[in-house]
Amino acid sequence: MWQRIPSGRRAAWSAVAAALVAGLLTVGAAPAPSAAAGPDGVQQGLNALVRPGGVPAALASVQDRTGRSRTYTAGVGDLSTGGKVPNDGQVRIGSNTKTFTAVVVLQLVGEGKVALDEPIETYLPGLVRGDGIDGNRIKVRQLLQHTSGIPDYEGLIEETVLRDRYFEPRELLDLALRHKAEFAPGKGFRYSNTNYVLAGLLVQRVTGRPLPEEIDRRILKPLGLRHTSFPAAGDRTIREAHPKGYRRDAADGQLRDFTELDPSAGWAAGQMISTNTEVNRFFTALLAGRLLPAAQLAEMRTTVPIGDTGAGYGLGIISRPLPCGGVYWGHGGDIPGFESRGGVTEDGRAANVTVTTVPADDAGTRQVESVVEAALCR
Repeated sequence: MWQRIPSGRRAAWSAVAAALVAGLLTVGAAPAPSAAAGPDGVQQGLNALVRPGGVPAALASVQDRTGRSRTYTAGVGDLSTGGKVPNDGQVRIGSNTKTFTAVVVLQLVGEGKVALDEPIETYLPGLVRGDGIDGNRIKVRQLLQHTSGIPDYEGLIEETVLRDRYFEPRELLDLALRHKAEFAPGKGFRYSNTNYVLAGLLVQRVTGRPLPEEIDRRILKPLGLRHTSFPAAGDRTIREAHPKGYRRDAADGQLRDFTELDPSAGWAAGQMISTNTEVNRFFTALLAGRLLPAAQLAEMRTTVPIGDTGAGYGLGIISRPLPCGGVYWGHGGDIPGFESRGGVTEDGRAANVTVTTVPADDAGTRQVESVVEAALCR
């Protein structure tokens, strides 16, 4: 629900991505090309995503190494009215939220208030108990890196419940702890939203403040991310200009408006709202060392393999290989109605793409990722 982490061999870079790279123009060049001149590669990629049978809308923001940004849209922002897709509109960013949560934890590490290799029991005594699950054996690092073995609660919640159902973080944790551990701590990798619910509870216990307030105080305000927010309890809306998000009904295959929902089932793992441009700004600032001391940023970028995909998971951040060489760092996120993919290169190029329904399979997600790769490999 909050992120698609494919398993198995990483698919070869698709022909569509190669075509996109060949067509890319320099990011930040103003103004946008005229219709007569034809669209550039990023626009071609978004147009391919919204082809008949594809997603309703796609939005992108691409930043060059000097920090200049360019935004793109394709498709229809509202299927009922035919309304346009708002330029750089707000979207639900799903599991990109995990990186914000991880940054706050790592800031607390830098302040000497949390230790990565300390058991979670130290900070949340008596809370993490289950079949093969013992908070005395699970380190804070293992929560942030998904190597704790704690089961994921995500598959235990019906997506249709998300419209109106409010979940307390402890309720999400309890759902997961009813199930047996996936493996002993440190003995494997398994993506689990439960890890980040615990990370959020850790932040609240150590700081004595709500997680959203800590994210706002430590990240959003310092970076000037005015269009990024952690929705308050009971807030089902996206407050600024936005495309509508859709969920494909399993029974008849029709797209249903799923824009308004209670995102509390994501909480520290997937509740936030932002824009493509501000997601780029966040990851750029993070990789540039503006949010974390060097020691904690190095810890964050130390990865474990995600199967044999070629990607690696650090402490709330993912390293993915680029088809043109090198890697990019980001996260990505899925939540009913929206899927986002993107990241930042070592030299400061950034791209983020959002579509307004979660693709049905890994092939659809790969096509979204191909637009990101093409933008970064221009």
